[in-house]
Amino acid sequence: MKSAKDLVIPFAWEERRPILLDRFFYIPACYDHQVEKVCFFKEDLPVVVEYCSGNGQWIVQRALQEKGVNWIAVEKKFERARKIWLRVQRENLSNVCVVCGEGLSFTRFYAPLMAEGFVNFPDPWPKRRHAGHRIVCAEFLEAVSGVMLAGGLLTCVTDDPVFAGQMRDEFTKCPVWRLQFHVNEWPDYGRSFFKDLWLEKGKTIHYLRYERGGA
Repeated sequence: MKSAKDLVIPFAWEERRPILLDRFFYIPACYDHQVEKVCFFKEDLPVVVEYCSGNGQWIVQRALQEKGVNWIAVEKKFERARKIWLRVQRENLSNVCVVCGEGLSFTRFYAPLMAEGFVNFPDPWPKRRHAGHRIVCAEFLEAVSGVMLAGGLLTCVTDDPVFAGQMRDEFTKCPVWRLQFHVNEWPDYGRSFFKDLWLEKGKTIHYLRYERGGA
């Protein structure tokens, strides 16, 4: 059984570079990224990406249920990404790869063509001066549209009603995306740490699903 000690980035900060290590793809920060083709999986299956994967509960559940899909978990914080990797190792899931890195950089330079995407409970960065940190912005949505199949779906989930409205505003800046629905109930969506936490606190969950139009 592998442990956290088995996942170590094998070079110094000064020598940093993107590297794939046993279903774990590390994207260094403050790096001059170039478009690069990465072989995330051995089997050629539809790819679904979850951004803001946290501790991996949601995506591991989905990957166990849907073995005919290749799943990519994107998480910026290394310790969280390592926890997801440990879950993947424990379940021996060959159809999950963990990406440790910033979501926009992954999408622009390394993401494979995807059939569907999810952004689960991203940090809303509520203060105006921090708005540039929000992952769901027009720049990010444009990048995702560039690697999303026509007809592919992108679902964004948040407990923050203000952020839900801001998300809708950002999607309107990218007309390739068409709103399918905005609902507050999705019984079989799947569980995660943050979903359980916010529901326990009595918060309303916002599910926004968009379809990528075009050819």
